[in-house]
Amino acid sequence: MSDTITWGPATGVGSLPGGDAREAAKTVTGSFAGAGEGIPHLAELPARGPGADMIGRTAGLLVDLYARVEPSGWRVGDRPGRDTKRARAWLGEDLDALEEFTQGYQGPLKVQAVGPWTLAAALELRNGEVALSDPGACRDLAGSLAEGLREHLADVRRRVPGAQVVLQLDEPSLIAVLRGQVRTASQYRTHRAVDRQSVEDTLRDVLAVQGEGPTVVHSCAPDVPFALLRRAGARAISFDFSLLTERDDEVIGEAVEGGTKLFAGVVPGVDGPLSDPAGSVMGVRTLWRRLGLNPGSLAESVVLTPSCGLAGASPAYARAAHAHCVKAARSLADNPE
Repeated sequence: MSDTITWGPATGVGSLPGGDAREAAKTVTGSFAGAGEGIPHLAELPARGPGADMIGRTAGLLVDLYARVEPSGWRVGDRPGRDTKRARAWLGEDLDALEEFTQGYQGPLKVQAVGPWTLAAALELRNGEVALSDPGACRDLAGSLAEGLREHLADVRRRVPGAQVVLQLDEPSLIAVLRGQVRTASQYRTHRAVDRQSVEDTLRDVLAVQGEGPTVVHSCAPDVPFALLRRAGARAISFDFSLLTERDDEVIGEAVEGGTKLFAGVVPGVDGPLSDPAGSVMGVRTLWRRLGLNPGSLAESVVLTPSCGLAGASPAYARAAHAHCVKAARSLADNPE
């Protein structure tokens, strides 16, 4: 698998604390937009409320499908109401800020959206059950999402013409979907597990909106299905490194040898003491030795990130976490063994 972009050594997952779009864009570009420093990304600010949360934000991207906020969560509606309009307005505000702080920028630029299965596990149909309960609704939702992402990516490319846009799909509920662990509206039962081939095919269809462009699938849940995501076309997989176990070794080794990038979440996503940068990547070096991989391939194969989004962190810690990822990546490149 050949790369069409130069992947940066570090990036953020997506969400940040606070509600100021310009401050968030300034933080992200200040952390990652320097030459060789990393991959800047379109920040998400869920603290602003419904429509800025991950489900509402992605619901605002859908084409010919609309959603509104109910006490139980986001539900499909007949027309774009104030919740859809609010989600689109906040996304526009975030894009305006990103455009302002990326004038003249050339290099990778990451945007995030909720993937089709996490969206299907969260977005309710008119009867109150989530879309996951209806295979036809899942297909419609995935098709609408793909069309919305196609338009969104084109908009980002127009705004930042020097960008090589990276598409990240967030799939925190993917494991629950595969295992039949998503609860029904009554909370007494769970929806049946979705066939793995269907999960893979749908992900492939949505990722295909990027064409030959770079794609990432992110999940900070345990037991990330690396092999399935690779078959679906993910060129990089983003995960919480602390949740790996030795039973993941074989699929990790196959992924690296197959050219898949590992977005390794090594920096905690909530406030706390940060170890020295070399200490943060000790586990990555240990994994490489255990797998018998060439230490020289580490910097090429691994992009360092926080373990998950930073929405629950303080603004000062979020900035420090980004800086720490960059320093840790430098340590990994300078001292791979």
